[in-house]
Formats: sequence, C-alpha cells, structure tokens
Amino acid sequence: MQVKIEPSWYEVLKEEFEKAYFINLANFLKKEYKTKTIYPKGNNIFNAFNHCPFHKLKVVILGQDPYHGPNQAHGLAFSVPDGIATPPSLKNIFLELESDLNIKRRKTNLSDWAEQGILLLNTILTVEANKPTSHANIGWEIFTDSVIKIISEKKNQIIFVLWGSHAQKKEILIDTSRHFVIKSAHPSPLSANRGFLGSKPFSKINQILESINQKPIKWG
Repeated sequence: MQVKIEPSWYEVLKEEFEKAYFINLANFLKKEYKTKTIYPKGNNIFNAFNHCPFHKLKVVILGQDPYHGPNQAHGLAFSVPDGIATPPSLKNIFLELESDLNIKRRKTNLSDWAEQGILLLNTILTVEANKPTSHANIGWEIFTDSVIKIISEKKNQIIFVLWGSHAQKKEILIDTSRHFVIKSAHPSPLSANRGFLGSKPFSKINQILESINQKPIKWG
C-alpha cells in the first residue's frame, strides 16, 4: 500500500507500511472516514513527519492522541491551527515557555517547531469526533512504537521529551546510552502543577543541542 509521507521517512518506514497490521489499520480508517467524523483530515495524518524530515530530526516530543474537537487536530502533537482557541495543555506549554525563556508565544500552530527538527508525534494518529482515545488499539501504537525504535536505532543524540506517564512508558524503546531523555509530568491541567510547570524543558533542549554543536530551537 502506498502511503503519502515525506520521502526520507518513507525510506525508513516503507517495510512498516507493508505489514498486515498496517494494511488492516488503513482499511479500517477508509471505512471510518467514509461513515464518521474523524480527525485530523486524511491528508494531515502524517503532518508530523511531513514537516520534519528524518534527516533533519533533532527532538521528539510525544503526545497521546489528536484533539477531538472541530478544526483542532492537524497532525502535530499539542498543536492547533492559528485562530483556533488554545487547548488547555498548550496553554500550559506556553506558560512554561514564558517562565523558562521569557518568550510569549502567540502562534498556536507549532509547525515552525517541526520545521526546525522537532517531531511532534502522537502515539495514536487519528480520533473520532468527541471521543478521546477512540482509535486506541487499532494499530497506531504498533506503528508509532516502531517509529520510536527506528529513530533510536538509526539516529544518534536525539532528544526525546516524555511528558506524563503515557509517554514515559515509551522510554523502554529508546537506547538511552545514545540518546537524551527529558521527562516530567504532562502539561494537562490535571497534572501540570505536579512537575510540568517549572521543569524548564525548552532551555534544557537548547542546552543539549548546543552541547552537541547543533543549532538551538527558536521557540517564539
């Protein structure tokens, strides 16, 4: 099955797209998109990859599943298109950015982060409208676990940012002797005060990048 995804990612993931679980997942999604409201739009499912080519990858920020309200999800974890109300987790991300680096960010679309080498990867890439985690256990986790493993095996000195227990379970897929891991509580309002706010992830990422002679991220 041909998947429309950025070419450098297609090269490293093409075997995954031919596996039975992925073919079943694709067939399931074709029916879902025809009969229900599914987010994001089909042509945005792989946006995280399309905005951040494999050869430019520096940082992976893991989310869970897409926003499930209208016009929110566009294929980048935590991001919403500009002009859409800022979701609570993203508000807390921006609060921490301001506290950490004194940057007041207005744009809610995080594609500029992605284009600087940040893979904003949800572990589940689609969702039914108004039904959070409705596309859990249909195959996406197998795919995104493979993505994390492939990054760990084929790249060096990638910074993995794991916010919350769901993301932190993925640490076992990462060779921590070759990569960096930044962990904290999740930015959601339910947990942000338990270790996300005050964790300074943005300055930590840039300090690591500078220490390995990589260009720091412009967060603003």
